[in-house]
Amino acid sequence: MKYMNANEILPAWLVEELQRYMQAGYIYIPAKAEQHKSWGELSGYRKELEKRNKKIISEYKQGASMEELAEYYHLSVYAIRKIIYQR
Repeated sequence: MKYMNANEILPAWLVEELQRYMQAGYIYIPAKAEQHKSWGELSGYRKELEKRNKKIISEYKQGASMEELAEYYHLSVYAIRKIIYQR
């Protein structure tokens, strides 16, 4: 998140109004619900994980053990188990 100077982006009257409530601090302004992006949506990482997880499930169904999958994907057996049984 990038901090911005209110004087540079807001009209003077609004800055003065905000200063009635708070001065020299940080205010978080959340995005509107319809503009909010879920985790990994912008970077594409969520899709990468879904693709990897489908591959893990497929390999498990083809006979790979949880221990083998954990070693290959550098995950714990517990994490592999969660991926396999999540569906």
